[in-house]
Amino acid sequence: MKTALTIAGTDPSGGAGIQADLKTMTAHRVYGMSAITAVVAQNTTGVTGIMEVTPEFLAEQLDDVFTDIFPDAVKIGMVSSSALIRVIAEKLKQYHAKNIVLDPVMVATAGSKLISDEAISTLKEMLIPLADVITPNIPEMEVLSGMAIQSAQDMERAAKETGDAYHCAVLCKGGHQLNDANDLLYADGEYLWFYGKRIATANTHGTGCTLSSAIASNLAKGRSLAESVGRAKAYLSGALGDMLDLGKGSGPMNHAFAIAGEYGESEEMSGWECAGKSGVNGVRTACGGTGDEK
Repeated sequence: MKTALTIAGTDPSGGAGIQADLKTMTAHRVYGMSAITAVVAQNTTGVTGIMEVTPEFLAEQLDDVFTDIFPDAVKIGMVSSSALIRVIAEKLKQYHAKNIVLDPVMVATAGSKLISDEAISTLKEMLIPLADVITPNIPEMEVLSGMAIQSAQDMERAAKETGDAYHCAVLCKGGHQLNDANDLLYADGEYLWFYGKRIATANTHGTGCTLSSAIASNLAKGRSLAESVGRAKAYLSGALGDMLDLGKGSGPMNHAFAIAGEYGESEEMSGWECAGKSGVNGVRTACGGTGDEK
């Protein structure tokens, strides 16, 4: 089974952060692991508190993952301090991490910065050059490129400027300001547009987390970057299109919209009637097996 690691903060409401990442990885049949950068108190209406882990504790988490179950891909979400960014960069280099997807969370929907200028500088200097692909939205793309973006042509210029500067692929997400769901992938000097229809829903909590972890999941399975992005966009559209309606604010999407099978199709497990049957060597087992499954 392929494996993927998410390095990000938490979301107790389950719509974003490592919770969204792990759900997405599971939906892609990838074994998900996590290293937590911050414990966040938030729900669909907003964030009420953030408690960062120490750099030493983040390093310990990363050591424990890389020395035991090496990830086939790594997704990095919001990291708010320079010290934590440095730790991540050092560990990625130490363990020769592969298939690194960086969601450079820097700017809120309203346009305000979510991390300090120092942290942004450290992100640019130490982490972005290690990434295989970064997934900025338009406000983040403007910060990285230093360019104002008002059109598809602006997206192309900014993506090229950033990709060439940091030697990484860039997926610029156009839905944030351009009133569509068209994203641009700039990689190896070429442009590839992914066109999509905007889904009429206010429940978009965790879309960036979900897209980047879906890309990482597909890369972990050996797919090309272009195919990984295309499949990730299709997954995100499906999760949004399922029209889950939870919470009092911008609610989550349904990460499990495509999960089927014995435990996904019904409220009741179809194997309930097997309880109490004799298993191996006469040992009674619970539903669904005889005790000798691997």
